[in-house]
Amino acid sequence: MAEYLPEGELFCREDNKLWSGSKKALEDCMASGRTVEAPCIVCDSRHNLIIDFGFMKGMIPRSEGALGIEEGLTRDIALISRVNKPVCFKVTGFTKDSFGRDTALLSRKAAQAECMQNFVTDLTVGDVIGVKVTHLEQFGAFVDIGCGIPSLIPIDAISVSRISHPADRFFIGQKVFSVVKSIEENKITLSHKELLGTWAENAANFAVGETVAGIIRSVENYGIFVELSPNLAGLAELRDNVRVNQQASVYIKAIIPEKMKIKLVIVDICDYSCINHTYDYFIETGHIDRWVYSTPESEKLIVSDFR
Repeated sequence: MAEYLPEGELFCREDNKLWSGSKKALEDCMASGRTVEAPCIVCDSRHNLIIDFGFMKGMIPRSEGALGIEEGLTRDIALISRVNKPVCFKVTGFTKDSFGRDTALLSRKAAQAECMQNFVTDLTVGDVIGVKVTHLEQFGAFVDIGCGIPSLIPIDAISVSRISHPADRFFIGQKVFSVVKSIEENKITLSHKELLGTWAENAANFAVGETVAGIIRSVENYGIFVELSPNLAGLAELRDNVRVNQQASVYIKAIIPEKMKIKLVIVDICDYSCINHTYDYFIETGHIDRWVYSTPESEKLIVSDFR
């Protein structure tokens, strides 16, 4: 079964270097229908993508640049943004340019169509998949689920602990795990928080009497919320001159499973920023039907139902 990786993941592999290393290799790829990756060096004035193989150039016509481009469902920025990045494609033929030089004719759309047919359309709500972050907006993180096909992780689905911007969790190019949240007319929305553990699983990493590192996430008139992990925050007593996203060292005063609360005392704060973008995932593969964040003792039910 073919692999359908986020765009760019194939580029540095040794087998891809062989497939894209000569005209004969490209001809073999055309005959076999193999997907290849190579760097895009130019998006010309007609929004054709120019690919550099080293020994020859290739061209992805605008109409073959992405699924939905001809129908107006995909904007041209999806093509422009590929410059200086690896691009996936199928080899569809060969021609000569105005100087008589060999040029490969390529289709990124064909690679995406195959990925859509053989991978994306088989996904169901609750499936856990690997994705790559492509860009960040205030409302969420856009990710590549395979061959440049985009999906969105909304900001409120990134973690249980609230953040002000997806950049608080992710960086562009980062590979993360996600779970399919919804599918509507081949438009897939993802979630991330369910893979980062329940309240109990996160709280098990802490003990009363410890002083640990945290991040200020919210300052309210009744207290200060301090994130201890992406899916766990505690409430500290009010303190002057505290701002959101400051680093904090906090003393754990109490852990109360039945109320899903952790009481904290801020020991010190600083403006040093060291965002940890690595996560200890509790789930990385398979399928989730129902995920319950709440503890069995709690009256408050926080659940994600994928059925």
